[in-house]
Amino acid sequence: MKIVVCIKQVPATHEVSIDPETKRLKRESVEAEVNPFDLYAIEEGLRLRERFGGEVVALSMGPPQAQWALREALSMGVDRGLLLSDKAFAGSDTWATSYALARAVETVGAVDLVLCGKQAIDGDTAQVGPGIAAHLGWPQATYVSHVQDAGAKHLTVTRMNEDGHDVVQIDLPAVLTVVKDINTPRVPKLRDCRTALRAEVAVLTADAVRAEPARIGLDGSPTRVVKINPPPPRGGKTLVLDGSPAETARRLVHELRMKSLV
Repeated sequence: MKIVVCIKQVPATHEVSIDPETKRLKRESVEAEVNPFDLYAIEEGLRLRERFGGEVVALSMGPPQAQWALREALSMGVDRGLLLSDKAFAGSDTWATSYALARAVETVGAVDLVLCGKQAIDGDTAQVGPGIAAHLGWPQATYVSHVQDAGAKHLTVTRMNEDGHDVVQIDLPAVLTVVKDINTPRVPKLRDCRTALRAEVAVLTADAVRAEPARIGLDGSPTRVVKINPPPPRGGKTLVLDGSPAETARRLVHELRMKSLV
C-alpha cells in the first residue's frame, strides 16, 4: 500500500500578526510546528504500513522552511518527504492548495491512500482534505476515528458524525481525514531525529507537478481576504465579590437575578 500523508507547518504560537497589504499571516520569524492533527495522520499511515506493508510519503506545501515539518515526519518513520515550494503557489487559498497537492499526489504515482489531519489549526477550514479528493476524483471519508480493515480494493473505517459514528466501506484509492481519537502519535527516538536532519527532502516546483498557472496562487484562488477588522472590545464591568463562600454565592445569585430583570 502506497500512502501519502499531507501535512502543514503552522505557527507554534497564538501571537501572530496579519500583513495589512497581503491580508495573510506573517510567518517570518515565528516559531513553527507540524499541525497537531497531522501528527495523527502520520501515525496512522505508519500503522497501516506496519499492518499491510508498503510505503509512506509525507507531502507538504509551503516555503523552504517547511522542510522542517517533513523532517519531523521522517523522524517518526515515514519513508520520504516531498515539499511543494514555488513562488507561484503564494497566496493559494484552500481550493488552489488542494489542487496543487492533488497534482503532487498524481506525480508520486500509484498512490492507494491519502491521509490528512481533520483540519489545520491556523485556518480551521477542514477543506483541504476534501478538496484533494475532489480534484483527484476519489472517494473520501472525513473525521475518521478508526481504520478497521483494509483489502486490496477497499477500506472499512469508522467516521464520527454529529449523532455518533458511521461504519463505512470506501473504495481505494481514497482520501481520509482523521481525528485525534484514531491513535496516539509516537515520539521519535533521538537517533531517528539525527538521521532525519541529514535526510534529503525533495523539492517539487509548480512545473514539476504540471500545475496549471491559472489554478494556483492568487489567480487560482476563488476566495480572497479583502478586509480585516479586530473584534469589538467587550463591554460591561467586572464585579468582585468578597466574603465567605456561602455569602459570595448568595450575592452572585442575587446579581444574576437582577441582571435578568433588566
